[in-house]
This record gives sequence, structure tokens and C-alpha cells, in this order.
Amino acid sequence: MFYFDPMYFIIVGPFMLLGLYAQFKVKGTFNKYSRVRASSGVTGAQAAQQMLKTAGLRGIRIEQVSGYLSDHYDPRTQTVRLSPEVYGGTSVAALGIACHEVGHAMQHAQNYTPLVVRNAAVPMANIGSSGGVLLFIIGYMLSSFNLALLGLILFAAVAFFQLINLPVEFNASSRAKEMLPAMGLIRPGPETAAVSSVLGAAALTYVAATLQSLATLAYYAHMLFGRRE
Repeated sequence: MFYFDPMYFIIVGPFMLLGLYAQFKVKGTFNKYSRVRASSGVTGAQAAQQMLKTAGLRGIRIEQVSGYLSDHYDPRTQTVRLSPEVYGGTSVAALGIACHEVGHAMQHAQNYTPLVVRNAAVPMANIGSSGGVLLFIIGYMLSSFNLALLGLILFAAVAFFQLINLPVEFNASSRAKEMLPAMGLIRPGPETAAVSSVLGAAALTYVAATLQSLATLAYYAHMLFGRRE
């Protein structure tokens, strides 16, 4: 019922397309700059290790994990996990992504406020992404305003999570872009510009996800409150 509503495509459709473009952009940008070797010749894992040392962080592990662009920082185990292309890669793209993930480790160590808020929002966001939508649909179909409203509120946690995630990701990228040339791992000029392009393309995926969540929330609100008019 919902996905055949023309209003859904009007409100949410443009941001779905932006999300698809963002995924295409990040893969294309990474593939382009994964062929550009960093002048330092270090691998992504080595760059991550050096950034951790420079930041004075100890006890944080660096592991290789399977999957394409599956890089992430796990705060529960204090582990930076890097995909094969990043872990062993010597390209500017590999160094940029590896040090971006170390940026999250630095945030965690410093109790960076947006990260703390984002991590606290994870449980509600997980509930809202599945249970919130289900409750909204059931409430809407049964003409139960209160049930649909509860679903809408739970789904709002998803939009909030995406929104607070933006400064977390932007800050991690800023740390990487600042420390890479400062540590002599990339040269100012074309190499710093390449890292900025890779991390900027990655940031677009988060922006697109946030806009899509907000648009979906607006669509559900339009359905719920428009029905009462």
C-alpha cells in the first residue's frame, strides 16, 4: 500500500536516488584512488597503527576482515577492522579510510559527545527501524491513531540516529585529513586532495541516508496527520 503511493515517491524518491548515486560515487572514487600509491609506501594498517601511536592510544587492535569496504571501528572490543583492500593497500584511498576509522577510536577514547549520544541511540534506532515501521503500518491499517503514532515515534529514533551520526563521521574524516599529512604519510597537494575526495564520497552516503530517513519520517507523519484532517 505505502510503496505504491505517489506521494511516497514525491517525498522520499529523490533521496532514494541520491542514496544510489552516493553508493555508486563512493565505489567509483575508491576504485579510482586505490590505484594511486601514497608516496610514503605504508599500508593502511601501518598508517592506522602510526596514527594510534601519535594519538597516544594503546590497547587498540587492528584486524583485517573480509568484505568490500567493510571497514569500521568496534568500540566494544576497541578494534579497528579494515577490509583487505585497505588493510594491505598502499594507496591514498586505503590510508584515508584506515585513518578515518582510527578517528572513531580517538573519539571513543575522548568521549566525543556526538559519538556518546549516537551509541546511546543505537538500541532505540534498532527497534525503530523494524518495530516502528511495523507498528505504524498496523496502526494505520487498523485506524488506530495511537498505535500508528507510537510507530512514528519509534521510527523517529532512526532519523535521530542518522542525524547525530553526521558530525561523528565528519569529525573522524577531519582527524584523518589533518593527521595524515602531519605524520608525513601523504604529501600536501594531489595526495591530500585525493584523500579528501575519497572521504567526501563516503560522507555523501551518510548524508543521503539521513535525508532519506527524515523524508520517510515526514511521509509517515503526512499519512498519519493528514488522515485526521
